[in-house]
Amino acid sequence: MSTPADTPEPRPEGPERPADALPCDIEELRTLFLFEQLDDDQLRWLCRHGHVEHREPGPLYVEGEPADWFWVLLDGTVALSRRVGTDDVEVSRTSQRGVYGGATSAYLGDRTPQRYPHTMRVLAPSRFYALPATDFAELMTAWFPMAVHLLEGLFVGQRATQQAVGQRERLLALGALSAGLTHELNNPAAAANRATAALRERVAGMRHKLAMIADGPYDATTLGTLVDLQEQAVESLAKSRAPGAPTPPTALERTDAEDAVADWLDGHGIVGGWDLAPTFVTARLDPPWLDRVADAVAPGILEGAVRWLSYALETEQLMNDVEDATSRISSLVGAAKQYSQIGRAPDQTLDVHELLDSTLTMLERRLDGVEVVRAYDRTLPPVHVYGAELNQVWTNLVDNAAQAMEGHGTLTVTTRRVDDWLEVEVADTGPGIPSDVLDRVFEPFFTTKPVGSGTGLGLDIAWRIVVTKHHGDLSVRSTPGDTRFLVRLPYAPAAAGDPEVTA
Repeated sequence: MSTPADTPEPRPEGPERPADALPCDIEELRTLFLFEQLDDDQLRWLCRHGHVEHREPGPLYVEGEPADWFWVLLDGTVALSRRVGTDDVEVSRTSQRGVYGGATSAYLGDRTPQRYPHTMRVLAPSRFYALPATDFAELMTAWFPMAVHLLEGLFVGQRATQQAVGQRERLLALGALSAGLTHELNNPAAAANRATAALRERVAGMRHKLAMIADGPYDATTLGTLVDLQEQAVESLAKSRAPGAPTPPTALERTDAEDAVADWLDGHGIVGGWDLAPTFVTARLDPPWLDRVADAVAPGILEGAVRWLSYALETEQLMNDVEDATSRISSLVGAAKQYSQIGRAPDQTLDVHELLDSTLTMLERRLDGVEVVRAYDRTLPPVHVYGAELNQVWTNLVDNAAQAMEGHGTLTVTTRRVDDWLEVEVADTGPGIPSDVLDRVFEPFFTTKPVGSGTGLGLDIAWRIVVTKHHGDLSVRSTPGDTRFLVRLPYAPAAAGDPEVTA
């Protein structure tokens, strides 16, 4: 191994050695597993460029701050933690000599942000060997050139692979959403087409009826009566569709009602009662109401009056069908716009329920056969989020649940507030995630799906959007028949996250 040439004073720019730095002993360094294979010249180099520090309990370095030092524990106890929202969550603690942390990726230079990836806290009086990040990068490059090249290749290759596969993940999701949206738009469009064609026939029939009325035995009083009955029938149909209307009849009740109307029509000599009965039943018009029609017109024009009323109701129903279809198309386009956050600022204060509903609308086709339960707390205040990215989280969680349930089961989306967190829980009744891999579901490229069915980046992307970008938390628990993903978003405004997290 070669040894980096000693740099004469002044030393390269970097953090200053503290005034109370302790002497460095090469024999002590030699006892650490990290340095046990180094020769005397290399150990002396470490002592010249680094130093030993004594630290009392407290933070040694803090997540997110510039990574200026590479630290090695000589004796004492430390704990590592990661920031989740406003809390630091401890991930490990140790007293093992030689454990290290800090500027561990300094040799990558500007290929990656040089900031501390976690927080290290000193739990008991401890001693550390400290080496400036610039010197650590120099020794890695000079002493271990092949290892550095391998690590650089691994880092760059994995990042490129992750970006490429992440792009494919998004394209696959977009393709699935586009197919679903196209299907959902096609249904109401086709319904509107059919209703328009039928409406054209009914209007033509109405014109024919008007010609018959003009030539028939209808005086002004009879025509006025027919118009009044027509308005009553149309009003009854509108009431049957209005919010708060009585529960629609069951299939058996509807059949009985159609039988009763058909019998009335047959009993009054009106041909084709079975064809006319469903129209009157849909408008909640029964034989007693038809009796009023019979009492209001002369027997000789009763059939013509009934058919006139039937035509009016059919025309109104067809216009309702067109209205329903166009409203459905409008709502789907609105959901797509809400889902994509087109025309909106990247981050803003939003009602999370609007985001959830737009995602569920976009994924309706994927949820065919699945019962969707919205257990929303509508009193929750809005939260400051990146809407488009958060919709990607809901898409990944809901789509995974839909695939797990394979067309049958229950998807429950729950919202609640816990302290200063907004919680969203996505639960499904699928077979569950095996306990031996549950801890790995958020790892990049890890998937439990068959080969070719998943990239293993959906949950990794979701985790980075929630945790890194929103300073929230994403967790999972699973048993057979009950898998729950819990997303926590802080209500306190957070600093903008890493723009790369959705890659």
